[in-house]
Amino acid sequence: MRQKGRVDVSVYGVAGPPDTLGRPLEEVVEAALAGGMTIFQLRDKHSDTRPMVDQARRLAAICRQRRATFVVNDRVDVAMAAGADGVHLGQQDMAVEDARRLLGDDAIVGLTIHSEAEAQSAPVELVDYFGVGGVYPTRSKDNPDPPIGPHGLARIVRILNGRAPSAPVVAIAGITADTVPEVIAAGADGVAVVSAIFGATDVEAAARTLAERVSGSRRSRS
Repeated sequence: MRQKGRVDVSVYGVAGPPDTLGRPLEEVVEAALAGGMTIFQLRDKHSDTRPMVDQARRLAAICRQRRATFVVNDRVDVAMAAGADGVHLGQQDMAVEDARRLLGDDAIVGLTIHSEAEAQSAPVELVDYFGVGGVYPTRSKDNPDPPIGPHGLARIVRILNGRAPSAPVVAIAGITADTVPEVIAAGADGVAVVSAIFGATDVEAAARTLAERVSGSRRSRS
């Protein structure tokens, strides 16, 4: 079981160039960090590798200045070249074992979990945090499986907490400020969002609202 420092997934922003309403990605990430975003994932499925690395380097520097975590979705090569803190992997991306071997023990590796079966079989000894969902319907990503809802989230969280008690869980897909309390009550340590932050007119205020809701919901759960 990994014993690294716990990753703060309280407010987990996910975005790429198409998600910012035409605004520069670096600009909205700066604003979200000012509002309380604790970790940012660059999810870019369309850019060529070289410009993606250049942008990832800029984002890594911005997050480092704010003492926030920066990870890259899927692309282990981009994460390595840009000096990111690590990667986030889906079930069809590079195997966790291969990513860990390439990135080394100090890197952060997150893994998406969709089902109880995946939670039971995940190589938890190699993973720093888990993204669980999709909890609700979302337009930001194609999800072929039906939403698991808060009850499905709670069942998966129980499995992961039993197998990897030191690894935090972030709820993913379709989450808004209004639904934060129910996913935190279901056992999530934080929320991963795209449009709830980066689709807002005031990105900093949106991130601050989420941070306040997560903090308050965690206190209520305790």
